Amino acid sequence: MRTCKIVAFESTDKALQLIDTPIPSLKEQEILVRNEYATLCRSDIYTYTGMRKEKNPTILGHEIIGRIDSFETDKPVFDLRGNLLNIGDRITWAIFASDPSSEFSKRGMPQKAADLFKYGHEQITEESTLHGGLSEFTILRKNTPFIKINEAVPLTVGAIINCAVATVAGAIRIAGDLVGKKVLICGTGMLGIIACAMAKSKGASTVIAVDTNEERLNISLEFGADENLLIKSGQNNILECYFEKNGRNILIDSLIDLSGSPDAMENCIDTLEIGGTVVFIGATFPQRKIQIDAEKVVRKILTIKGLHNYNEQDLLSAVEFIETNYLTFPFGKLIYDGFTLATANEAFKHAIDQNNFRVGIQTT
Repeated sequence: MRTCKIVAFESTDKALQLIDTPIPSLKEQEILVRNEYATLCRSDIYTYTGMRKEKNPTILGHEIIGRIDSFETDKPVFDLRGNLLNIGDRITWAIFASDPSSEFSKRGMPQKAADLFKYGHEQITEESTLHGGLSEFTILRKNTPFIKINEAVPLTVGAIINCAVATVAGAIRIAGDLVGKKVLICGTGMLGIIACAMAKSKGASTVIAVDTNEERLNISLEFGADENLLIKSGQNNILECYFEKNGRNILIDSLIDLSGSPDAMENCIDTLEIGGTVVFIGATFPQRKIQIDAEKVVRKILTIKGLHNYNEQDLLSAVEFIETNYLTFPFGKLIYDGFTLATANEAFKHAIDQNNFRVGIQTT
C-alpha cells in the first residue's frame, strides 16, 4: 500500500507531528490529488492557537492547490467548466462537499447543505483521512466541486483561490451590480485586499479601503483601492474620519465588511446612500452583539446581507478572476513563501509573529 506524509494537529499544547500514513483505496467518485502548495488561512491559525475549536486530530489547511494523481472511475470526469480531466491536471476545489439534492444546495447554499464535509476541518479517523492541505495528498470526496486552472497561474496565487478569493467572490455576488458604484471595503486583511481588486475589476467607480492598520491600507492602493481611510485609536465614525481627512462627505452604494469589528459594522449604516447595501463577511468569531438604528435602515431603504463561505458559482468566479487578473494585481507579494511540511511548526510561528497576509507551505 502506498503511504504519504501528513502534518497532524492534536492540540494547542502539542507540536504538529509529521507522520506517515497509508493512502486508502478510493471510494465511489473520489479523486486522489497530490497537493502542491497550501497557504495558512486565519482560521488555521485560530485553531492552532486555540481561539477556535476543531475536531482532532486533524489535518489543517484548506487553501490548497494540487494535481490529479488518480481517479476511482474509468469513466470520463469533468470539472465545473465542462473540461475533461486527466491525470496530471492542476486543479483547485471547494472547501466543502455536500449533498447536491439537499434543499439548501438547491437554494444556492451547498456550504450549508446536508452531509457537509469541510476540507481542513475534519477529524482523522480510520475511515476518513487525507482531507487537509498540510499533507502530500488529498482525497476529494464525491460531490466536491473542482476546476482545472490555467498552468500559468503561480502556485502561491493559485492556492488562495478556494478560500480567500472564492469567499470574496461570494461577497461581490450578493452585493449586486457594482458598475459605476462607490464601494467601501472595511478591513484590509487578505480578503479585504482581494475585495478591493475584485470590486474595481467589476466596474466600481470608487473603491475606498478602511482599516486601523496604515501599512495594509497603503498596500490596498496597489490592489484597486482609489482611496484609503485610517481609523485611529478612539475613532469609530467612518463618515467623520472621512470628512476630517478629505474635507468633504461621501455616501457609499455598497459596503463589504471583512473586519468583523462591531464598531465598523455599527457605523456602516451612516455611510450608505439611499438604497445602499451592506454585506457582513468578517464576523466569524464570538463577539458582542451589535446595535443598528432600525429607523435609518427603513428610511434609507437599506439592504443588509451576510455570507459564510461560498457556493460553486463563487468558486468558478474566483478561478476566472485570478486567471484574468494574476498579472494585473501583485497577489504573489501577499504570500510569504519558504516552508515545507517538515517545517510546518515554524510556518505557524512565523505567521503568528509576523502577521503576514498568508504564509505558504510547499507540500511536495
